[in-house]
Amino acid sequence: MRHGKRVPKLNRPPDQRRALIRGLTTQLLKHGRIKTTKPRARAIRKYVDKMITLAKDGSLHKRRQALGFIYEKQIVHALFAEVQDRYGERNGGYTRIIRTLPRRGDNAPMAYIELV
Repeated sequence: MRHGKRVPKLNRPPDQRRALIRGLTTQLLKHGRIKTTKPRARAIRKYVDKMITLAKDGSLHKRRQALGFIYEKQIVHALFAEVQDRYGERNGGYTRIIRTLPRRGDNAPMAYIELV
């Protein structure tokens, strides 16, 4: 049973939600730090950690899974090349969420999400 396993909806239909999560994950892996709303940051944390865990394994199957999720091929290759040096001994918790001031227009809670 799925009791307590709520999916963050982000006020979008499923296809748009998946595209948003994939886009934010791609941008975070590309730039290392992005500014977004706090619910979006909390939603993509799971997917970024999963991509880094795939890269730590480094097999061809895991690389193809990452290529199917991340939008830019060069980011996947760079991720698989550098992840052992950066996160080799770490067992999880590859991202950090830092709260910041609310957005001016609609007072939405904003946050930075960055790679540790």
